[in-house]
Amino acid sequence: MIALLDYGAGNLRSVEKALHHLGAEVRLVARPEQLGDAQAAVLPGVGAFDDCLNALRRQDLLEATRQFIHAGRPFLGICIGYQALFERSQEFNSNAPGLGLFKGQVIRFTPRPGLKIPQIGWNQIEVTRPDCPLFTGIPTGSYFYFVHSYYPQPTDPSLVCARTEYGETFASAIWRENVFATQFHPEKSQETGLRLLKNFVALAG
Repeated sequence: MIALLDYGAGNLRSVEKALHHLGAEVRLVARPEQLGDAQAAVLPGVGAFDDCLNALRRQDLLEATRQFIHAGRPFLGICIGYQALFERSQEFNSNAPGLGLFKGQVIRFTPRPGLKIPQIGWNQIEVTRPDCPLFTGIPTGSYFYFVHSYYPQPTDPSLVCARTEYGETFASAIWRENVFATQFHPEKSQETGLRLLKNFVALAG
């Protein structure tokens, strides 16, 4: 059973639908006690960093998410759910601290001539850690769907398992033990995205 953290994120249903399509049992989780017997958890997200963190805090899911991760169960953060794993964000001079599981901050793309911000659409990934189980069967150069103006800048480069170029090169996916996270949206990335989610479901046992 996979817990889908429900704090009002706009893409919640599309993630739920993709996981159901893969045969996973999914539970929408709005309170910490609902995490209980979940074998894995997914934190999806679109919108603003502060909105995500403040909603998780109001629902007492912030500390519950930390405890879930520290227990060693597989965890996948998507988009804002990826950014939330870090210490802070530059977005709107954010006052909401992140989960702080990894050192680093979330920064904005540098404006450049001809570069549209936010990045919206398909872009390629360079798989830098082929041993990452999330990318089993997914070759470097594969396309995924992105919608974002900000991205995490991890202090520890060994976290990074995929990179993407959009005016600058940024970490589009990270992996550390049981924690996986992507800046792109696998639930919107057609067959390649479903393959990635299938790999995560397999990790949940």
